Amino acid sequence: MKRMCLSQANADLAEAAEKLEVIRKKLTELDSSLETLTTAFEKATSEKLSFQEEVNRTNKTIELANRLVKGLESENVRWAHSVAQYHEQEETLCGDVLLTAAFISYAGSFSKKYRGELLDNLWMPFLRTQKMPIPMTGGLDPVSMLTDDAMVAQWNNEGLPGDKMSTQNATILTNCERWPLLIDPQLQGIKWIKSRYGNSLKVVSLGQKGYVDVIEQAVVAGDTVLIENLEETIDPVIDPLLGRHTIKKGSCIKVGDKECFFHPGFRLILHTKLANPHYKPEIQAQTTLINFTVTRDGLEDQLLAQVVNQERPDLEHLKSELTKQQNMFKIELKLLEDELLTRLSAAESNFLGDNVLVEKLETTKHTAAEIEMKVLEAKVNEVKINEAREHYRPVAVRASLLYFIMNDLNKINPMYQFSLKAFNVVFHKAVEMAEACEDVQSRVNTLIDCVTYSTFNYISRGLFERDKLTFTAQLAFQLLLMSKEIDVRELDFLLRFNIDHSYNSPLDFLSNSAWSAIKVMSFTDEFRGLDRDIEGSPKRWKKLVESECPEKEKFPQEWKGKSSLQKLIMMRALRPDRMTYALRNFVEEKLGVKYTEGRKTEFAKSFRESGPGSPVFFILSPGVDPLKDMESLGRKLGFTIDLGKLHNVSLGQGQETVAEVAMEKAAKEGHWVILQNIHLVARWLGALEKLLERCCEDSHPDYRVFMSAEPASTPQEHIIPQGILENAIKITNEPPTGMHANLHAALDNFDQDILDQCSREQEFKTILFSLCYFHACVAERRKFGPQGWNRKYPFNTGDLTISVNVLYNYLEANAQVPWEDLRYLFGEIMYGGHITDDWDRRLCRTYLEEYMQPNQVSMCGYHDFIDEMLPHESPVHYGLHPNAEIEFLTVTSDNLFHTLLEMQSPDAVMGEGASQTLEEKVKTILDEVLEKLPEEYNMSDITSKTAERSPYILVCFQECERMNTLISEIRRSLKELDLGLKGELAMSSEMEKLQTALFFDNVPDTWTKLAYPSTYSLSIWYNDVMQRCKELDSWTQDLSLPSVVWISGLFNPQSFLTAVMQSLARKNEWPLDKVNLTVDVTKKFKEEFNQPAREGAYVYGLYMEGARWDTQTGVITEARLKELTPAMPVISVRAVPNDRQETRNIYECPLYKTKIRGPTYVWTFSLKTRERPAKWVLAGVALLLSV
Repeated sequence: MKRMCLSQANADLAEAAEKLEVIRKKLTELDSSLETLTTAFEKATSEKLSFQEEVNRTNKTIELANRLVKGLESENVRWAHSVAQYHEQEETLCGDVLLTAAFISYAGSFSKKYRGELLDNLWMPFLRTQKMPIPMTGGLDPVSMLTDDAMVAQWNNEGLPGDKMSTQNATILTNCERWPLLIDPQLQGIKWIKSRYGNSLKVVSLGQKGYVDVIEQAVVAGDTVLIENLEETIDPVIDPLLGRHTIKKGSCIKVGDKECFFHPGFRLILHTKLANPHYKPEIQAQTTLINFTVTRDGLEDQLLAQVVNQERPDLEHLKSELTKQQNMFKIELKLLEDELLTRLSAAESNFLGDNVLVEKLETTKHTAAEIEMKVLEAKVNEVKINEAREHYRPVAVRASLLYFIMNDLNKINPMYQFSLKAFNVVFHKAVEMAEACEDVQSRVNTLIDCVTYSTFNYISRGLFERDKLTFTAQLAFQLLLMSKEIDVRELDFLLRFNIDHSYNSPLDFLSNSAWSAIKVMSFTDEFRGLDRDIEGSPKRWKKLVESECPEKEKFPQEWKGKSSLQKLIMMRALRPDRMTYALRNFVEEKLGVKYTEGRKTEFAKSFRESGPGSPVFFILSPGVDPLKDMESLGRKLGFTIDLGKLHNVSLGQGQETVAEVAMEKAAKEGHWVILQNIHLVARWLGALEKLLERCCEDSHPDYRVFMSAEPASTPQEHIIPQGILENAIKITNEPPTGMHANLHAALDNFDQDILDQCSREQEFKTILFSLCYFHACVAERRKFGPQGWNRKYPFNTGDLTISVNVLYNYLEANAQVPWEDLRYLFGEIMYGGHITDDWDRRLCRTYLEEYMQPNQVSMCGYHDFIDEMLPHESPVHYGLHPNAEIEFLTVTSDNLFHTLLEMQSPDAVMGEGASQTLEEKVKTILDEVLEKLPEEYNMSDITSKTAERSPYILVCFQECERMNTLISEIRRSLKELDLGLKGELAMSSEMEKLQTALFFDNVPDTWTKLAYPSTYSLSIWYNDVMQRCKELDSWTQDLSLPSVVWISGLFNPQSFLTAVMQSLARKNEWPLDKVNLTVDVTKKFKEEFNQPAREGAYVYGLYMEGARWDTQTGVITEARLKELTPAMPVISVRAVPNDRQETRNIYECPLYKTKIRGPTYVWTFSLKTRERPAKWVLAGVALLLSV
C-alpha cells in the first residue's frame, strides 16, 4: 500500500515534476519572450526618443534655415549682382589692373581734367587699338577698384574735402608703392594727413634741429614720418631713404651717418607748399607726385559750407551731423557685412547649426533695416537742407572764382602770393560785414557784392598801380565769362590781336597798322563791312579817331549798338593808345565805379588784420619810405624804440643774428619787429621763414613783424620765399605820379627853416628848387620806358636830400657858386651813381645844364608856382615830344593785354565754342611754321662761289651761319614737340615751355637766345625771319654787295658797319684806329637805288624815335603828332679819318636794334641839326632798326 502510495506519490511526483518542468520550460520561454519583448520595447522607446529628438532638431534646423534664408534674402540680390560683376571683371581684370596701376603711378601730378583725358583719350584707346586688344571695363574709375563708399566716408570724416579729385588723391596716397610727395599749396592735403594719423605721425622739416634723429627712430620703429614744406632741392641726407637703398640683404638702411634697421612698416610722406615745383628726374622717379592743389568745385563746396555756417548755423550743423551720420552708417554696414561674410566663409560644411551666425545675420538685418529707415529719413532731410543751402551757392561760386583769380596774380609779379587760409579770413569777415536784408535773395546779392569788394580791397593794397587795372580787367572778364555775357572767342581776339600788317591805309587819319587791324576784323561776322563803312563815311570816323578822348565818344551809325567788348576791339584797332582808359571805363561799367576809384587803404585798417602769424610786408618802391605810417601808429599804441617795444633791424651782412634775437624776444614779450630790406640776405630767407613759423606759436598776442623788400627786376631773380609772402599782408607804397605831384613831394622833404639856413640865401633857394625840379623830372621820366631812360634806376629822396646837403656845404665854403663842381657831384655821383648807361649819363648831365629857376624863393611860393605857372602834365616837361605819351600809352596797353592773355588758362581760352583743343591749336601752329621753314644754307656751296674773303663777304658768311643755327634749332625743337604731342616722346619741361610759347604767340626762349633782339609776337617775328632769309638768298646768289643793304635784317649789324670801316681803311691804307664812320642821309628810298655805293654802303630799314628827319632841309626836326617812328631815307655809311669828321651842328644819335634800347645799342650816327643838341638829348631821340 505504502509502495503503491509511494509509487502513486512518485508517479504524481513525476507527473508534477513533469508538469513543473513543462511549466518551467514555459516560464523560461515566457521569460525569454519577456526579455525579447522588453528589449524590443526598450529599443522602440529609445528609437522613439531618438526620432523625437531628430524631429526637434530638424524642426530647429528648418527654423534656422528659414531664418537664414529670410536673412540672406536681401543679400541675394547684392551677391547675385556681385557674382555677375565678378564674372565680368574676370575678363577685364587684366586691363583694369593695368589702368589702375598706371593711374596710381603716373596720374597723381596732373590736374583733374588731364587725369580724365589720360584715361579716356589716351590710355584706353591705346589698349583697344593693339593687335591683341586688352579687355577693360568701359568708363573705368580707378578709385572704385581700390576703395569703397565706407573708406571714402572715413576719409571725409577725417577732414578730406569731398570732391572727386581729393578722393583720387587719397586713393593714390594710400595705395602707391613709392613714397608720396604731396604738391599742396593750400595745405588741404597735409591737414587731412595729420588728422588721419593723429599723434602717431612724426612731423619734421628738413633743416630743423634734430630732424635726422626723428627720422632714424621712426625708421627703426616702423612709424610714419611727414617731411613738410620741402623746397625744390632736397637734403642729400635722405637720399638713401628716398631711393630705399637698403643694405645687408635689405634689413638695414643708412640715415645720416648711421646704419639703422629698416622696419617694413616704416612709411615716408613728403610735402611741399610750392604750387609748381620742378624736381630733378631722380626725385620724381623715387616718389609718387600727388597734386593736392585745390579745385574750383572742391573750394566752392568748402566756401558754401562756410557761408551757410555763418548765415544759417542751424542748417550747416544739421548738414554736418547728417553727413557724419550717413558716413557712419556706411562704415557700420560695411563692418557688419564683412563680419557676416567672414563667419560664412569660416563656417564648417554644415553651418545650419550655427546659432551665432544666424543671430548675427538677424542682428545685421535688423540694424540694416534701421539704418535704411534712418538713411531715407536723412535723405528727405538732406534734400530740404540742400535746397535751403543752395540759395547761398552763388556766393560760394563767386568766392571760388575770386580765389583763383587772386591765385593767378603771381603770373604778373611773383611778389603777389596769397594763401587760401588768408582768403578764408577775408571771406569770413566780408560775410560778417555784409548789411542785413529782409529776404534771402537780397541777402545773397549783398553777400556777393561785399565778398567781391572786400577781396578787391585786400588784393589791391598789395598791387603796384600799374597792375591794378590788369587785376580789375581780369576780374571783370572772368565774371562776364562765367555769366556767359561775353564770347570767349571775342575776348581771345581782343587779347591776342594778331594782325597782318600788310595793308596800306587809304585814309590819312588811320595808320597802316590801324587799317590792317580793321581789314582783319572785317573778315569776321561781327565786324563784316566795317572797312567799307569807314571808307564810305570818313568824316564820322575821323571825328572819333582824332578825338582827345575817343573812349567817351559814340561809334558812328549801327556800330554804336555793338557790345561793350566789341567796342573795345574796335577801339584797340583805331586808338591803341587810349585802351587803358577804354578798359578802365569798361571795368567801371561792368563792376561799378568803386572798382576804379583807386582809394588808398589806411595803414591802421591793414594793421588790424595783422597778427602774430600774419606779418605786414611792404613791397618797396624807389623814393618812398613805407615805415612812416607804421612808426606813427606805433607811437599812438606805445610801440617805440625809446620804450623798448620796437626793434628795427636793417638787414645786411652780419645782421641776421641780431634779427633772430629780436624776433625771439619780441615773440615772448609782445613787441614789434621791423626787418628792413630782407632781399639783401637771400641765403637767410629760408631760415627766416621757419623762424616766423616758430615764433608765432604760443607767442604774445601783441607780437608783430613788419618786413620790407624790393621786388626783383625779373621773375627769374625773385628770391622771397612763397611761404613768407602768402602769410603776409602785402602793402605797396609808390611815389606820386605826374610832374606836379613829384615836384610837390620833392619840396615836402624840406621846410622853410632849411630854406633860410644858408647865408647865401638867394642862390641856395633857387638851386634847391632847381634840384627839386630836376629830381621830379628824372623820377617821372621813368614812366616813358626806354625812351625816358635806357635802363631802370632807383632814384629816391635820399639822392635829393644828400644833394641839398652838399649844395649847402659848397655854398657856405665858396665865394662863388661852383657850378661845374655841383653839376659833377649831382650828375656823376649822387644821381649818377645809379646810372650804368653812357647815354643815360649824357641825359642826366644835360638835364643839370638845362634846369630852370623860378623867381619865387619861399616854400609857399614854390608850391604856388607849381600849381599856377607850370603847364598841365605833358611829356614836354621832360623835354620829350608829345608822341612819347602816345608811345607810352600804346606800349602800356599792349603789355596789359599781353599780361591778361597769359593770365587766361588755356582751358578757358579753348572753352566752349572753340573748334580746337590746346594741343590741336599748337599742332596747327607747329605745322605752319615747319611748312614755311627754309632749308639751311649750304655753306660749302656758298663759300666755293668765290675765293675772295673781303669784310663784306665774311659778314655774309657769318649771317648765313647764324641763320643756320637758328633754323636748325627751330626745326629740332618743333619736331621734338611734335613727337611729344603724338605721345611718341615724353614731354620735358622745355617742350612744355615751347608749347606754351606757341599757344600764347610768344617767341620761345630757346629761339630767342640764338636769334636777335626783338619785341615782336611770334607770328610777326617769324615773318621777319622769313624776310631775312629772302634777303640772304639774294645776297648769296653771287656774293656781291646789295645796292642797298637792309641793315635791320642782320643778326650783327655792328659787324657790317665795322666791315665798312675795314674796307675803306684797307682801300685808302688808313690805320683802322684812326678812322670812324660818317653818315649822310639821302633824300631817296630803297627803290630809287640800283647800284651799290662807290665808297662805303647804302643802308635802309632805320626809324627815328623822338623826332623825324626832314628830307628837304637834311636835318633833324620836330616829329609830327601821332607819327611815332617815321622811316628814315636811305643812309650812306662810309669811313673817314678822325680829323675829317664833322663836329659842328651835330647830334650824336645812338642807334639801337629795338625800342628796348639799352643793351641793344649798335652804333652812334652823327646827324645834322639846326637846334641845340641838348634838345634832342632831352627828347630821347634815337635811331631804331626795329619798331
